Order: sequence, then C-alpha cells, then structure tokens
Amino acid sequence: MISRTVFTRKLRASHQTESFTKFLPLNYELVTEIRSAVKDVFDAIGGKNLIKSSGDVYIKPNGIDAKPYCFTRPEVVKAVIKYWFDAGAKNVYLMENSTQANYTRIVFEGNGYKKVCRETCAIPIYLDEEKTEIFKFKGKKPVSNGNPDGYDLISFKMPVTVVKKLIDKGHENLYINLPKLKTHSMSGVTLGIKNQWGLPAHTSRGMDHNHNLHCKLIDVLSYIKPDVTLIEGVEGSIYGHYPALALADDCIKPFRLLIGSRNVVAADLVGAKIFGLEKKDVPHLRIAIERGFSGDIRSLQDIDMAGDITNPDSVDLIGDMPKVGSYPTDLYDSFPDDVKIIKGKELACREGCVNNPLTLLQILYNDHNGKGGWTLLMGKGFDKQEILNLEGKVLIAGHCAIEEVSPLLIRKLKRKNVYLSGECNDLCSTAEAMFHLMKINPIDIVPINLVTALRALITAKLKGSESRVPNPLSHIWKRV
Repeated sequence: MISRTVFTRKLRASHQTESFTKFLPLNYELVTEIRSAVKDVFDAIGGKNLIKSSGDVYIKPNGIDAKPYCFTRPEVVKAVIKYWFDAGAKNVYLMENSTQANYTRIVFEGNGYKKVCRETCAIPIYLDEEKTEIFKFKGKKPVSNGNPDGYDLISFKMPVTVVKKLIDKGHENLYINLPKLKTHSMSGVTLGIKNQWGLPAHTSRGMDHNHNLHCKLIDVLSYIKPDVTLIEGVEGSIYGHYPALALADDCIKPFRLLIGSRNVVAADLVGAKIFGLEKKDVPHLRIAIERGFSGDIRSLQDIDMAGDITNPDSVDLIGDMPKVGSYPTDLYDSFPDDVKIIKGKELACREGCVNNPLTLLQILYNDHNGKGGWTLLMGKGFDKQEILNLEGKVLIAGHCAIEEVSPLLIRKLKRKNVYLSGECNDLCSTAEAMFHLMKINPIDIVPINLVTALRALITAKLKGSESRVPNPLSHIWKRV
C-alpha cells in the first residue's frame, strides 16, 4: 500500500538578513537545525528500516546547474548523506545528470557537491558519462495524421546505474529523491516528480518539451518511483525555477521547510500548496493521480499530515501569500528592451520554445550584461509581412518556427544572420546562439576557476559524457 503520510519540519533558525542577490552559505545555527530536522523527517517515515538488502543508498538531488538557488542546498545534501551512513548504509551514492549545456562533473565542482562527497565519503555518479539503455515513452502514441497531439519522440535513453540499480534491482537498493522547493515556468512546480526528468539523457529531453512535457514526466515515473522524497525548502523560488541572481529579492522566498514522504505525489501536492497551487494548476500532478501513481490519494484532503504543518489548506509560511491565487510561476517580466520577441499566434508552448529561451535570455541580460539588438522568434503562426520586415540578426527557437519561417528569413537576411535552435528545447543550441548574439564568453558563466573547469571538462569527455554542451568559443564562432 502506498503511504498517505507527509511529514513536515519547519526550520526556526534565522536565514540570511542580507539581500538574496548575494548567495551565501547557510549560517551555523541553521545548518545545525537542518541536521536535526533531516533526522526527524527520515525517522518519522521509516528511518534505518528503509535500508534494503544491499545496504546501498542512491540520492538524486536537484543539481541542474551551479547557479544560485536552482539546486538542492549542499548543506542539506550533506545532512542527508550523513544520516544514511549513521543509519547503517554500506555505500551512499550522489547521482545527477545536470541540465543541457552542462557537464554534471563541472556542476558538482561549482555547487559544492564534489566537496560534500569528499567530506562524507559519498560516491558521486555522473549519469551523463554512463552508457544507456532504451525505454519507451508510453503516455501517448506517436504523432501521425490521425493523432496530431501525440509524441514526436517515443523512446528515451536511461543511464545504466538507474536501470541496473534502481529499476531492475530497486528491491535491493534505497532510492532517495531530494528536490528543491521551486516553481517552474514550464511545469508549474519542479519537485519530486519533475526532479526525475534529470534521469534521461539530454538527447531524450529536447523533443516534446512542450505541451507533452507533463505527460512525459509521468512516463518516467512509471518506470522508477523514489522510495522517499525529501523536498528541501530552505528557500523556494517563485517566477520559475532558474531565477536571475539580480532578481533574487523578488524571486526567492525563505520558507525554511523540509517536506518528506514515501509517496512522491503526496509530497509534491504539499510542496505545490506551499506556493498556493492546487493539482489543477500542475498538470503532471493531475496526470500522476489519473494514472494511478498516488495510491488512494486524489487531493490534499486524502493526505495524513504530520509534523509542523497539519493543515496545508491554510499554510502561509512567511506571511506574504497572495490573498487570491498563488505565488507566480511564470517568468518575472524583465527582458532587454532591444531584443524583439515575437511569438506565433497559432501555437507557442510555454513548456518549450517560449520559456526555455526566455529564461536564458533573462539570465544573460540581468546577470551577465548581455547585449540586445536582435530578434527572437518562437512558436507557429506568424504574420508573413511582419517576418518580411525583420532586419538584423534573428534567433529562431523551436522546430515549429524553423519549419515555418527559416527558409524565408535565410533568403532575406542570409544564413550568417539567422540562428536556429531546433527541437522543442535544444538548450545547448539556444545557449550557443545567445552567447554569440549577446557577446558573452561561456567560460565566464562557469562558477569555478578555469583550470578546474578545464580539468573537469576533459575528464567528462574522456569518460564519454553525452551532455550537450556549447562550444567554449561560441561567443566568437557562430555554429547554429
């Protein structure tokens, strides 16, 4: 029987008093309380009895990048690792396959996970460096003339550690899902279910990263379900999952909360409610329930709440919850005035070609002084005359827009002035194009010193990483 219990623990130690535009390590009192709170949560939902026959524990944090506030806090990761070693684990593994445009090995260097592994004797697993096996996306049939709403990509590659240790031998190994409490400008929230989108290979994530994303998240859940989900909410992000540091005081909320459950859907329902969101606001939660992955839980009212929050219907942790509605999940409205943004009138998927490029544009503009003077096109259904009137350089994002307007624009502006980023979300190509258009050296984005970054990059390549990563010279060499 799938658990109905969600255990919460509030953190009462003070958080930083300085602006969140400064990303700082957590203070000693808060770190100490986190260790105690992590123990309380795990003990309440099974503790050492959850360790299985192998004695091994696999932890999947949200380590999409080393950008401040987008990853699970290393202080919490460390507390979780130490808890399981103290509980009798034989080995503890920390695994991730960071988002496109990143090598996981470099991300672990930048966000502190490599140091945590060294200090705790946990073993890092860089999933992008592993061989893979093929699985099917089962939620919809392929696109065809009779089924235009189907999947363009019906298979995906899964790293062998996930396949061999957590799917084939999940009965022997404990799997801990350790997401960050974040809204998401494409999926509503990114909690336990969305955290598992980091398991498939990069090449499996680009197509159908559109209105189909919600269903594909549940396709992954159908193969692999975490034994425990612990949502780290030391802070939570609103206005999406990848806030510009310059906007952090508007986008980051010091919720100081941990949410734990053996039922990932229940944990996510509570996590969503912290933002004022219901299952109707988060399509993948509704789909998970409809497809039977929540046990007998259909809503918050079916959850047994324990710990510091016993009534999630009235939760307002820091006293600024909007009286009507919820915290915002879509992107903060701050974009360069001199970048012309044109969306197709027939279709423009927030989950793909719209908010992926806009998120990156916002980061590069606000945090890295990116330059404008160009046009961003995305979606389907453009006014032909408006397209013919365009001048200068143009980035066309998404296969729908490329198919519709790229021949016309290439004839008019010449290929050297037209940048193409295909699929629904080829974040690597989008990054390469924007680095060139906005005159930003990609090396300047990496939050570690050049020697360490190069060593990690070379090692990742030698280990066979399949990550899609921009060319380090893309700011001076147009490739897309």
